[in-house]
Amino acid sequence: MSDFKRISIAQAKQLIQDNAVIADIRDEQSFAQGHMAKAFHLTNTSLGQFMREHDYSQPVVVVCYHGNSSQGAAQYLAEQGYEQVFSMDGGFESWRSQEPYVTAEDSEDNA
Repeated sequence: MSDFKRISIAQAKQLIQDNAVIADIRDEQSFAQGHMAKAFHLTNTSLGQFMREHDYSQPVVVVCYHGNSSQGAAQYLAEQGYEQVFSMDGGFESWRSQEPYVTAEDSEDNA
């Protein structure tokens, strides 16, 4: 059984630069108000799509509000066979206080 690892924002940034996928598990409204660029909005409904679109060897950084809920989701993805799964400590709330982020409107403008 695989396990996930907890990582800092700095470590997450490096993984993302190295082509990790970001799985944001927050609710739809929070995601629309702001999320990390190129984040996949992972919900129960979109889980199948996520699994079809992302290779099991590609690193996955799971993000929630404060870094707590993401741990359960990260463990679940690890149990599904993803080889490198990470939970970002501090969650999106910490990210947005230090790093740039986008809103749903920004994402639509760049689509």
